[in-house]
Amino acid sequence: MATDRQRTFAHTMRANPTDAERVLWQRLRHDVVLANSHFRRQVVIGPFIVDFASRGARLVIELDGGQHDEQRDADAARTRDIEAHGYRVLRFWNNDVLGNLDGVLAEIQSALPPTPDPSPPGGGEPRPRAPRKPRGRRREVN
Repeated sequence: MATDRQRTFAHTMRANPTDAERVLWQRLRHDVVLANSHFRRQVVIGPFIVDFASRGARLVIELDGGQHDEQRDADAARTRDIEAHGYRVLRFWNNDVLGNLDGVLAEIQSALPPTPDPSPPGGGEPRPRAPRKPRGRRREVN
């Protein structure tokens, strides 16, 4: 359960996104395939606030800026902890989002479970109509 402090901090982070977060969020919200995964921004998972998460798909997306080795070690530990909560974690560099957005979106899409086929069973063939019953009385013509 998220603490009041986590909720407040997540709200502040949503109000002040990085350029990469803003760009990716727009596509996650408006891309037809990705929008059906219901991503949320700055989501509390355990003790962490992750950049983006789809609870239904159990997928977390984290964006990383330039880092030192110490930060990479901390990110690896964070990823393991998030995975322990049942999520798959994808990490992207900010410059990949800004410079290769289509590639990032393709990788996200490939990590999502397939969407159910909206076609009805039987190949979507229309069913034959039942014969119509006559309505009303027929008038005789003299």
